[in-house]
Amino acid sequence: MASNIIRRTLATSATSPLKIGLIPADGIGKEVVPAARRVLESLSNGPKFEFVELEAGFEHFQKTGTALPKETITTLKNECHGAIFGAVSSPSHKVEGYSSPIVALRKHLDLYANVRPVVSVKSPAFPNQRELDMLIIRENTECLYIKQERLETDPKTGKKLAWAERKISEEACHRIGTMAFNMALTRQKLREQKPLAERIWKHNPRVTIVHKSNVLSVTDGLFRETVRSVKEQNLEKYGGVDMEEQLVDSMVYRMFREPEAFDVVVAPNLYGDILSDGAAALVGSLGVVPSANVGDEFVMGEPVHGSAPDIAGKGIANPIAAIRSAALLLEHMGYTEQALKMYDAVDAVLVDGSILTPDLGGKSTTNDVVDAVLRHL
Repeated sequence: MASNIIRRTLATSATSPLKIGLIPADGIGKEVVPAARRVLESLSNGPKFEFVELEAGFEHFQKTGTALPKETITTLKNECHGAIFGAVSSPSHKVEGYSSPIVALRKHLDLYANVRPVVSVKSPAFPNQRELDMLIIRENTECLYIKQERLETDPKTGKKLAWAERKISEEACHRIGTMAFNMALTRQKLREQKPLAERIWKHNPRVTIVHKSNVLSVTDGLFRETVRSVKEQNLEKYGGVDMEEQLVDSMVYRMFREPEAFDVVVAPNLYGDILSDGAAALVGSLGVVPSANVGDEFVMGEPVHGSAPDIAGKGIANPIAAIRSAALLLEHMGYTEQALKMYDAVDAVLVDGSILTPDLGGKSTTNDVVDAVLRHL
């Protein structure tokens, strides 16, 4: 947990509402972010909220030529305690002057960790689902996502050459590794509050370091060595946390063959992005997987799914990932009790299985699912 965030938000909520920035951005983000807001507003015995609507996204870029307005950054930095981001429609081809606003926000706010829990729920929607309780922690600011690319012409052949630079720093690796080991301890404490028979993960807390240092010995080598050093240099605190490594290709294989073998998984930016999206297939849909972009001073919830332009505006987008992302936001701000209520309400809807959106095989609308979550609250 980011202790600076918790101290600041708990102190604020005692005297005034928490200000939460809402950035729906593109596509179904405009439907699922308001859904998450409805659930936050329905919480009892928790903080009071003040919401501020903010602009960003490819659609905003098409209208104004700017994907991330300065006003959005300034408001988040100077006025908001946290935020919820919807989805972005970044094109797969180069568009002159455009760059992803979510990547930029992570850098501007120093949200160096992308935290993505992937947890199974017994539901008629997922009859063959394996039991898993995995947390993927993705370094959020470096790797190939620094977007240092260039196009050249090969003087020998006259053909195009595309280059991309990759950045891995000891500082970023150390802080993401520290978060991984801290989260492993936190998860273990929460598990110990339940009887052993009710726990999905019944072993020592474990951190799995994902890399490809057998090929990328310098960059992935630094990631591997630095994350390992977090435990090795602080055995008094992390001695009870098991540590293992997986090459990223074998990690993909094992994740689908035996997902129950993993507790906390920590990876560089690109690997973490791919692994966490792939892991969504293990729990039914991208529409149920949340994430939080976490820094030392700020947290931004963000559903893992994209903007889904094929269903945007039809009222059938799955709001569960956004609601869970709002709960993650509260959890990292120190409001664990309210977050657990939201998680439990969502799980109850999934366990019941009668109100599901089409991505989960149902026929319900976005509002139907939100209404069902609110009833369970």
